[in-house]
Amino acid sequence: MAWIKTIEESDAEGLLARIYKTTRDRAGRVFNILKVQSTHPPALKAMIDLYQAAMLSESPLSRAQREMLAVVVSRANHCHY
Repeated sequence: MAWIKTIEESDAEGLLARIYKTTRDRAGRVFNILKVQSTHPPALKAMIDLYQAAMLSESPLSRAQREMLAVVVSRANHCHY
């Protein structure tokens, strides 16, 4: 597995600290998939915004269908996220 520098919650400041807090409040923790982008908080925010637009915005697909597609793609890519 590759080693990627991350910023831990205790060291986060500014935008990153706000993102971490929002994530912790919503999910109970900050997942590594977010921490790997922690060295560039604007990119992390853009990724979160894109995910929310894809999963939560109006669509001909239901939320459940979108979640199922995400699971199938993750499985096909051998990714546990």
